Amino acid sequence: MTGEARWAGRNIDKDRLRTAVWDRLVAEGVHVGPPHGNIPNFVGADAAALNLSRLPAWRTARIVKCNPDPPQIAVRLRALYDGKTVYAPVPELTEGFPFVVLDPAVLARKGVTFELAATHQGFMMHGTPIAFEAMERMDLCVVGCVAVSRGGGRTGKGAGFADLELGIFRELGLVDAATPICTTVHSAQLVAEDVLPMEPHDSVLTAIATERGLYTAGAGRPQPKGVDWDAVRPEQFASIPFLAALRDRLERR
Repeated sequence: MTGEARWAGRNIDKDRLRTAVWDRLVAEGVHVGPPHGNIPNFVGADAAALNLSRLPAWRTARIVKCNPDPPQIAVRLRALYDGKTVYAPVPELTEGFPFVVLDPAVLARKGVTFELAATHQGFMMHGTPIAFEAMERMDLCVVGCVAVSRGGGRTGKGAGFADLELGIFRELGLVDAATPICTTVHSAQLVAEDVLPMEPHDSVLTAIATERGLYTAGAGRPQPKGVDWDAVRPEQFASIPFLAALRDRLERR
């Protein structure tokens, strides 16, 4: 099964939109690596990360959560150089632990370069595994996106991992309605509001950084309260080792 088809069929409108955006990146020649089926890497990812760092909430953030995808390598790298602790999720949450923590001081003591630690292979090798309940409150969250709108709409690959993570964070009090939810994308990934349907469990972006600039988004739009467990699919419970046990712990709280 191709990456593009792997998550298809769950929302036909979003499937079509993702394919249109992936095709546009190819047509404009601004993709880096194969975009289809992925959170697409793009020309100008470094500039987008720089623009994100101009957000006031970035400057004051001590702990940043960032998705594990290639276009956000520059975000993770900038966070480490800015002295921030980074939480990075295990891709698709398929290990027995959900996240690793990257502490720039610890990495420096170990002689691990930030350039290595910012990559998927590097943070899996040199990050410290951490459970949800051991995580500290986050000051800013960065999510990977395929398409975004100025009103704060977003869609990823269609697997639902970002919204699941954010729902768990809200259940545990690690983020709240005021926590900035941000992304970096190419300007070709910006789409009109009416073509990006939002569902009740979808988190709203509050800032979008592109290679061209930084935009606020989603002002006044409510965020989900927690995990919509009815929206979690059976294959997610089957493939994410800790998910069922975590749900049981949360429901006993």
